[in-house]
Amino acid sequence: MSEKSSSSGSEEDVDPESGQPVELGGVLSKWTNYIHGWQDRWVVLKNNTLSYYKSEDEREYGCRGSLCLSKAVITPHEFDECRFDISVNDSVWYLRAEDPEHRLQWIESIELHKAESGYGSETSLRRHGSMLSLTSAASALSATSTSSFKKGHRLREKLAEMETFRDILCRQVDTLQKYFDSCADVSKDEFQRDRVVEEDEEEFPTRPDAGEYNHNNNGSKEKLFSPASPKGMNGIDFKGEAITFKATTAGILSTLSHCIELMVKREDSWQKRLDKELEKRRRIEDAYKSAMNELKKKSHYGGPDYEEGPNSLINEDEFFDAVEAALDRQDKIEEQCQSEKVRIPRLTPVPPGDAYSTIGTHRFATKVYRREVEENGIVLDPLKATHSVKGVTGHEVCHYFWDTDVRLDWETTIENFNVVESLSDNAVIVYQTHKRVWPASQRDVLYLSAIRKILATNENDPDTWLVCNFSVEHDKALPTNRCVRAKINVAMICQTLVSPPEGDKEISRDNILCKITYVANVNPGGWAPASVLRAVAKREYPKFLKRFTSYVQDKTAGKPILF
Repeated sequence: MSEKSSSSGSEEDVDPESGQPVELGGVLSKWTNYIHGWQDRWVVLKNNTLSYYKSEDEREYGCRGSLCLSKAVITPHEFDECRFDISVNDSVWYLRAEDPEHRLQWIESIELHKAESGYGSETSLRRHGSMLSLTSAASALSATSTSSFKKGHRLREKLAEMETFRDILCRQVDTLQKYFDSCADVSKDEFQRDRVVEEDEEEFPTRPDAGEYNHNNNGSKEKLFSPASPKGMNGIDFKGEAITFKATTAGILSTLSHCIELMVKREDSWQKRLDKELEKRRRIEDAYKSAMNELKKKSHYGGPDYEEGPNSLINEDEFFDAVEAALDRQDKIEEQCQSEKVRIPRLTPVPPGDAYSTIGTHRFATKVYRREVEENGIVLDPLKATHSVKGVTGHEVCHYFWDTDVRLDWETTIENFNVVESLSDNAVIVYQTHKRVWPASQRDVLYLSAIRKILATNENDPDTWLVCNFSVEHDKALPTNRCVRAKINVAMICQTLVSPPEGDKEISRDNILCKITYVANVNPGGWAPASVLRAVAKREYPKFLKRFTSYVQDKTAGKPILF
């Protein structure tokens, strides 16, 4: 999977003019589904949105999907150094970069866009001209009592503060009491002095204004002292008022302390209820998270984490069941296609199984032989199958098996193929990809295919033809991450057995029997369980021989015999 990321902006992460993260665009491999697997897509990161297109040339036709990154969760894969997942609620994108460096570049850019999308970020505020509001809010916050915003202030702490305030207030009351006492004593002394002055004036009368004013040097008169009212002074009991004030204040503080005690008791009761509710909420949240995780596993079953691989989340039994189900679906599709075709009447083939066909003194049985061989955990079971079919020659069977022009007519497991190079009239190099059977990875094969006739050593030897397919390497078909490259070494040997016709009759297809010996040694590669590979081989090889020989009989029916 190639990944060519390119930034449409500058090389910096943030545009210095606008203060916004630059746009990023490039090719990433995106997991589509379990049939098509990873596919290259043109991905664009812009304005807190991740969009993808089938290719860069198709951007004008609109994106095929997009994700808002505000609440996206970016998860680098634990084992795959090139892969990262982006999830928003139930939607998950599986993406792969070309290498770990490009993956890091994409993750950092996505995180930057996500951070800048948050409400109240400095860059977003600057873009919308709201820095003044932010400063004003900070000033207002600093002008407010910070103790009101601190967490952890409970009523017990407030009670301690009130007790401190009570001590201070009591000391202030004591000070006021001393002050009031002093004021009361001064008032009594002034009253006694005024009475003595009045008695002296009665004994030594003077002018009315002589004792009240003093003549200053500038000619003005200054009052010696203000007359006091003994009745008014004696009417206010300062000491009594102070005692009453102290008693009232103490009563208020006592009542407040009592109220605080009641509030503390009430708080304890509410705290117990709150703890119960929090515990209940925690259990519900745990159950919800567990249910969501199970739901995501089921909804995303078929994602890249559940396909064949060294870290697959699917166990061997589930793998086996999934492969069996996929093969059953393919069989049904194949049967429907065959039923829709108008089949040409043909000769009845030799029944499969242990049934025998007899021509002259030759007897053959359809059997499959396998030997279990493993190398580094990979199944390399050699296989040999013998099969016989009436009405066709060995040359005809090998011709249709080798001819690439009719390959897709009978081979239903191939998705596509092409001839990489023609070496001669009877030898070609072929590249082919096989249909994917999920959860197994898709396989491809590059092999040289040759057909030839084996010369007889004596006149009694049957006419024999051979097709040999074996894996090779070629610069025009290098291995890719999209498929697992399998290695094959296959040979089909076909012998033509002829029974003499009666009398002077010409040889017809009723007198012909082809004995087929099929030998295969396949290294499938990958990480598929051995039990699955052996089960598939046991199931598919007999079907393959039956399907192919039936096709050859259909194609040769009514045609001249090709020896």
